[in-house]
Amino acid sequence: MAMDFASLFVLAVLGLAVWFWLHSLRILEIAREAGRLICKQTGVQFLDDTVASTKLQLARDSNGRRALRRTYRFEFTETGNTRREGEVVMLGARIESVSMEPYRIMDEEEEA
Repeated sequence: MAMDFASLFVLAVLGLAVWFWLHSLRILEIAREAGRLICKQTGVQFLDDTVASTKLQLARDSNGRRALRRTYRFEFTETGNTRREGEVVMLGARIESVSMEPYRIMDEEEEA
């Protein structure tokens, strides 16, 4: 009987780990798309087509429920010569904020 309980417990833990991993991949994809979209909207180039997780913490959503707040970093360039950083903060599966390091907006004379 004790062996059955131990086996069920191990399976439950493994199932939870697999669910967390798959859920994290889904959140990562949402964050990557948010980084790509903000770069497109602001006219800069989204570099490396990826985001990197930098922080994971517990927080409360607008309804007071606990959720994981994940912070992702991405890089972009406005000129092709410099790498700047941006950040996407996810609360659960929702985008909480997207921010970008200040960058110089080039006028048409500088681009030529």
